[in-house]
Amino acid sequence: MRVVAGEFRGRRLSAPRGREIRPTSDRVREALFQILGPLDGIMVLDLFAGCGALGVEALSRGAARVVFVDSAEAAIAAVRGNIPAEASGRAEVLRRDAAAFLRGWRGEAFGLALLDPPYSSAPRLSGPLSEALPGVLSDDARIVTESAKRAPLHLSLPLADERFYGTTRIAIHHVR
Repeated sequence: MRVVAGEFRGRRLSAPRGREIRPTSDRVREALFQILGPLDGIMVLDLFAGCGALGVEALSRGAARVVFVDSAEAAIAAVRGNIPAEASGRAEVLRRDAAAFLRGWRGEAFGLALLDPPYSSAPRLSGPLSEALPGVLSDDARIVTESAKRAPLHLSLPLADERFYGTTRIAIHHVR
């Protein structure tokens, strides 16, 4: 697995062994970031960061800052190892439960949120995430969700785009 494009193109990304963390494939990341377009100067949230592949891709493509959040110790260690040294000043890594993070965030509003929760948890997270996310996002923010095609994460926020890549569903929402 590698960074697909941008400043850190070709950089290897590692993920912890096991089935707990399921990194977004290079193909899906490439397609997603083509849809999103330039990220120059955008504040990004990588919630349920896993190994941080989505957030590192955002850093590579010009995001001003990325906040990586995950509750698993192995995930946090992987994220820290995957952030290029040149981008460390633009990255913040937090070991927190997603709901607790969303309730407690008092920093700058995010212009892009990348959500890739465990596929088995996605359906039950739809309501809580739909309620909590707008509180940490700018008015023109986009929200990207990755989930299983058969057990999707459906946010009750305006859907702008939806794509399927094999068994993976990518949805892009707007805050309003």
